[in-house]
Amino acid sequence: MKSARNGVGAEAAGEAQKISVRVYYEDTDFSGVVYHASYLRFLERGRTEFLRAHGVEHRAIFESGAAAFYFAVRAMTLDFRKAALMDDLLSVETRIEAIGGASIEMVQAISRGDEILVGARVKIAVVAGGKAIRIPAPLASTLKAKTGAAPENGTGSAPG
Repeated sequence: MKSARNGVGAEAAGEAQKISVRVYYEDTDFSGVVYHASYLRFLERGRTEFLRAHGVEHRAIFESGAAAFYFAVRAMTLDFRKAALMDDLLSVETRIEAIGGASIEMVQAISRGDEILVGARVKIAVVAGGKAIRIPAPLASTLKAKTGAAPENGTGSAPG
């Protein structure tokens, strides 16, 4: 799958999903180095496109009325290894490591070429009405089937 918009392309490769992100001036500090919080936006785009590639459309979920739910980051660990610079073309790789009853554990990496710049481990809760809920069975089944995700407490490491 390929898509391109605003400097972003997406490519699905087995259980991992990669998107391309161009670094713009707005993503940097005064020196042309990517500001640390900008990496959070890049990672969010990676997770969103990963879910979209696996049939999860956020707008459709929001418009589903009483069955509506959303995803919220519950925990995130970042490993900043090297800085990205203005105009760099980055790759954001995302994969599911484990699917629990009410959460999804993802592993992400932001790279420039073959060099990993930032590694991330993210735990996402499924929320409705302000409270964590069990992942709807059809969604859990789809994600497990399409990604080969391990049950919660699976082991693995950041891509790369």
